[in-house]
This record gives sequence, C-alpha cells and structure tokens, in this order.
Amino acid sequence: MAVAISEVERRMAYFDEACRTAGLKLTHQRMEIFREIAKTEEHPSAETIYERVRERIPAISLDTVYRTLDTLEKLGVISRVHVLCERARFDANMSPHHHFVCTTCGLVRDFSDPEADNLTIPREVASWGQVKSIHVELRSVCSSCLASRSGKT
Repeated sequence: MAVAISEVERRMAYFDEACRTAGLKLTHQRMEIFREIAKTEEHPSAETIYERVRERIPAISLDTVYRTLDTLEKLGVISRVHVLCERARFDANMSPHHHFVCTTCGLVRDFSDPEADNLTIPREVASWGQVKSIHVELRSVCSSCLASRSGKT
C-alpha cells in the first residue's frame, strides 16, 4: 500500500534533518534507500529494497543496502520489524504504532491504539528494568488468506 505523497515528503524532510543533525552525508544512495521505505506501508525486506533501488541505481550492492539500513536504524529514521522467522523488514513510520502480521502470507500492517500504547506493565516486568516503549504485534490471518482458505474448502 502506497503512502500519501505529503507523508513521503514529511518523512524525507525528517530524514534530511536527522542526517544533517548527525553530520551524516546525504548521499544519493541513502536517499533512494530511505525513499523506498518511506513510500510504502508494506515493511519491505532488505532484499526487496535492493531489487527496487537497483532499478534506479544499477551499480548499488546488496551490502550497501544492508549497511545503509543499519545506519538509518541507528540514526532513528527507520525501525526494524521482526516478523516471525522471516528476514527483518523495515518501517519508516516512526510514530508510535503496532503491527498486524499475517502468519500465512507475511503481510504487515500498521495500526494505532491508545489502549495498546498505555498497557499496564506488570510489577514483575517493571522490576526487570525501565520499559521505554510498548509494541503490540497481532499475529493473525489476513482477510485475503482467509478468503483463499474458504475458497479451497
């Protein structure tokens, strides 16, 4: 699913400012890798990002994509989404949100919910250390997979 142009532009401006603040060069490759994540809600893998960016920058290497993703994650402009046992996927939506994950096809969708954001931390967990954020992942079966299942039976 595509992200609205205005949101992509907002994310790109945030990326630009974060790079400048950190003293990180704003290279063409970094911009294209970030743009590829910023323009979609599908949470692409490094390999998917590589294939798409390679259409615009044929000389880019998979190693460059991996190193850039690591840099962008450390910079705080993307987050790594661990989906079941798959390869890591990446998300440019840095606002507080949670994930709906289809355990059949791997679809990942963002959702926001104030109640999930404000879960009460059990005392035992609080005693382990300071909780900095809460991330809820709903492991589910998406409507498309449900429909295809019902069509097969």
